[in-house]
Amino acid sequence: MSRVKTIGVLTSGGDAPGMNAAVRGVVRCAVNNGIRVLGFERGYNGLLDNEYREMDKRSVSDIVDRGGTILFTARSKEFGEVEGKKKAIEILKKDGVDALVVLGGDGTFKGAMDMANLSGGEINVIGVPATIDLDIACTEYTIGFDTAINTAMEGVDRIRDTSTSHERCSIVEVMGRNAGYIAAYTGISTGAEEIIIPENNEYGDINKIITRVRIANKKGKKHYIIINAEGIGHSSDMAKMIETMTGIETRATILGHLQRGGSPTCKDRVYASIMGCKAVEVLMDGKKNRLIVYKNGEFTDVDINEGLSEKKVFPQYFIKTAEELESK
Repeated sequence: MSRVKTIGVLTSGGDAPGMNAAVRGVVRCAVNNGIRVLGFERGYNGLLDNEYREMDKRSVSDIVDRGGTILFTARSKEFGEVEGKKKAIEILKKDGVDALVVLGGDGTFKGAMDMANLSGGEINVIGVPATIDLDIACTEYTIGFDTAINTAMEGVDRIRDTSTSHERCSIVEVMGRNAGYIAAYTGISTGAEEIIIPENNEYGDINKIITRVRIANKKGKKHYIIINAEGIGHSSDMAKMIETMTGIETRATILGHLQRGGSPTCKDRVYASIMGCKAVEVLMDGKKNRLIVYKNGEFTDVDINEGLSEKKVFPQYFIKTAEELESK
């Protein structure tokens, strides 16, 4: 058993469904093992303001099914500077925090890694991947992704109904930042005619899309669904161009932040809970500066510096599958 007596926990960056389940996992597993937990509010902003609440098992009751984060979240410009990280280190030391568990994406983890390295080993950080974008290379799962793709899928199913009724082309833009995972999963699961992602720009050539829309229309197709990734954007401009060039009524729908909200799916609740407990387990084993990851069907941990140095490679079989399933 390690000598960890007090840990801090915070959520940073964009919120992700399942964050609350992970926070609950951290708190209950820590308290059950005699470890004090301080919940810092509003991410690194709250840490720099030393804004925290003491957390116990009751403080995380009835949150496993709630979206968002009870600790709130924010992005901090001050923490992005070296002086901001030094300030955070001093605050953690003053509060007697032995380790900090951070929930967020790659930006959150890079800040945590820099702080750990800057502290000369005095600050121990454990990262729990919570981002709907699925863009962290060292893990096959990130908290919130499953809920986001199910939300997007349900939205597209509804849009198809009205698109068919009006015999129109619909462009649906989904989130994901510079990664196309949400778009790929949403497109394949809804039977979309086109999937445009940053990892395959050639397939998203607007002139080729216009040609395929015309051909589909001549064959009697009553709707044409295009899933467009946030990293590509310009959905409204695409819609205007398609309508102008084909004469087919075309509408753009940007699903936006509704993909972040809502009650997390069963998978996000369970996996987040396990990752939260795993973070505490890693600390109790005496490990330092780790990322909790899901690989090859197992929950494990990797060195934070090594984990963040990995490069995410988009699986080409997703692109191939999407092209094979497209109606010719």
